[in-house]
Amino acid sequence: MADHPELYRPNVGLMLIASDRRVFVGRRTKQPDAWQMPQGGVDDGETPVEAACRELKEEVGTNKALLLRESAAWIAYDVPEDQRPVHWKGRWHGQAQKWFALAFTGTDADIDIDAHDREFEAWQWVPARNLPALIVPFKRPVYEAVLKEFADLVD
Repeated sequence: MADHPELYRPNVGLMLIASDRRVFVGRRTKQPDAWQMPQGGVDDGETPVEAACRELKEEVGTNKALLLRESAAWIAYDVPEDQRPVHWKGRWHGQAQKWFALAFTGTDADIDIDAHDREFEAWQWVPARNLPALIVPFKRPVYEAVLKEFADLVD
């Protein structure tokens, strides 16, 4: 795996893009104001693209997508100390993400947010320009960077 910043957990993010160029977002379970694009950790021995494929299936419940592009660099963000997961035990300050733009090739009926451990309690397609306003403040700079990098793929 390519180097990611030290003290940041390796992670992937997925910009799943519908044919009308809107983007998939899910509302985090038990966090009514926390919308996000699918994301997840890179397991030991797994490449970022393998993690992206696994996370798509786990969080969105489908593998009906084509890889369009991978972000040029890792994009890191800090998780506020009081929100860092207990299981991190101080090991990570935040996450460093490789982002993947994916073209969704299925229909809404192919999306099953209950396919695995439920990460989202609701989902929707949104215009990319609306993403930053939906995202928790500490992740907004990441989303702005991703939107800039993948701007030609979305509205």
